[in-house]
Amino acid sequence: MQYVNLNDGNKMPILGYGVYQIEDPKECQRCVEDALAVGYRLIDTAQAYFNEEAVGAAIKTALAGGVRREELFITTKLWISDMSESGAARAFEASMKKLGLEYLDLYLLHQPFGDVYGAWRTMSRLKNEGRIRSIGVSNFYPDRLMDFCLHNKIAPAVDQVECSPLYARFEE
Repeated sequence: MQYVNLNDGNKMPILGYGVYQIEDPKECQRCVEDALAVGYRLIDTAQAYFNEEAVGAAIKTALAGGVRREELFITTKLWISDMSESGAARAFEASMKKLGLEYLDLYLLHQPFGDVYGAWRTMSRLKNEGRIRSIGVSNFYPDRLMDFCLHNKIAPAVDQVECSPLYARFEE
């Protein structure tokens, strides 16, 4: 596996397996187990996908089968309904319980809506406590990302955006 070095010193696999729209828990768990069995080590889920428990079950199976936790890079995202300082803390704990993890490799703000600065303060604190290795954003346009970087002590390590031939974006 090749890796990219993030701005905070952590390394992230360049290829990952995402579980967006895999709503059936058994199907999601099977898909993640299969992905881990063939060598994927980055697994991407989100609070809004409603499948963190299935991902957590697959991770537990992989760990029981000999995969080491340090080999995995697990990402989840904070949804806009919890986009506040206190909401982010509650949502993070709920995600960690569903995933069955002691720490998270990457936690992202899913959308640039709501109190992103309050949520970021919580995420920064959790990063400083060692509960999250890297923090970042998702679906931020360049102007929002620049503003966000300029007004926070910790800059996002990632801006995750969809890039697919099936979802073309044309800039005017």
